[in-house]
Amino acid sequence: EANYGGRVTDADDRILISVIITDFYCPDIHKDDYKFSPSGVYYAPKFTNKEGYMEYIRSLPINQEPEVFGLHSNANLTCAINEVMAMLQTANTMQGSGGGGEGGKSQEEVLGEMSAKYLADVQPPFDTEEAQAKYPVDYHESLNTVLNQEMLRFNKLIVRVRASLADVGKAVKGLVVMDSNLDEVATGILRNTRPPFWMKVSFPSLKPLSSYVADLVARLSFFSKWFKEGHPPTYWISGFFFTQSFLTGVLQNYARKFELAIDTLGWQYHVLKESFAKQETFTKPETGCYVYGLFMEGARWSDEEMCIAESQPKVLFSEIPYMHWDPVERHKDPTDMARMYSSALYKTSERKGVLATTGHSSNRVMTLLIAISEKHSDKYWRKRGVACLCALDT
Repeated sequence: EANYGGRVTDADDRILISVIITDFYCPDIHKDDYKFSPSGVYYAPKFTNKEGYMEYIRSLPINQEPEVFGLHSNANLTCAINEVMAMLQTANTMQGSGGGGEGGKSQEEVLGEMSAKYLADVQPPFDTEEAQAKYPVDYHESLNTVLNQEMLRFNKLIVRVRASLADVGKAVKGLVVMDSNLDEVATGILRNTRPPFWMKVSFPSLKPLSSYVADLVARLSFFSKWFKEGHPPTYWISGFFFTQSFLTGVLQNYARKFELAIDTLGWQYHVLKESFAKQETFTKPETGCYVYGLFMEGARWSDEEMCIAESQPKVLFSEIPYMHWDPVERHKDPTDMARMYSSALYKTSERKGVLATTGHSSNRVMTLLIAISEKHSDKYWRKRGVACLCALDT
């Protein structure tokens, strides 16, 4: 592969580059009526002199529409929102730290109230000893181990969050000294941004502080319910700290149940009808797991056609209905790959992460295979930049 502009190492980026280049390096380029985009504005002009080429270049629009890159028209909106948010975040970091004006609350009052509110919202750490006694290591139920590991990870975050919030409340009253870590937390509370002190031991998130705390509370509630009521019939896939461990646990259960080697297994992904979510009670599937809580960016799921469809105008993200992820032996997988789009699944919309020592990305979870219609191809949706997300930015 020839990579122009430097070496590209990310697997998804390399596939995208190889897809985009087929629009230009193809036999159809020799045809006079071949266009690079649906509008027909962009094409390879006929052989002429320098002035002819310059005239064609001058005729091109100053501002390119998203369709020239194969993107949906919503990409303009996404770009505009990102630019404004970046500007507002910069302005937010530059605001002063003076006291409140007449009639308004002082910063000390705001810190005291908000730290107390967040402290009340976030539950105390899980009792891991009780959890290990109730969910011991079991050869036939690997998710016991997954639950215990998740509780340990969340406890590390809970202890740091609760201790720092309590100390901020004390620091406002002058009972403890405000160090650099508490200053980060206090600044985060005042500006509604995630404190770096928390994020060092946190799951990836791009949410503002108020939404981050609400998300943390929802995750803790999910695991508390799991601990109290037993393994749930459906799993909030976005709520896991380390999603890959859950997926490995489900594969391991299947492998041990049918006495197979785990490295010979893959996944079948079935998106269920929206009516499935309206049930009063759910029954655990015979194999695999029911998951929910995913979003799609760049496209949407059509419940009528049961495949990926174009996004609605001005709707940037769409929720994916419940899915059944079912383990399958790779050599027996009946999936028609020609009718599937290989979508990356990310924890946040940032779509980039750091490779850990385990070989896992801190953001990319896995590749999902999602059904597409006969009138579209994998290339079409790849140029659309379609990806699945575990959480939104709000």
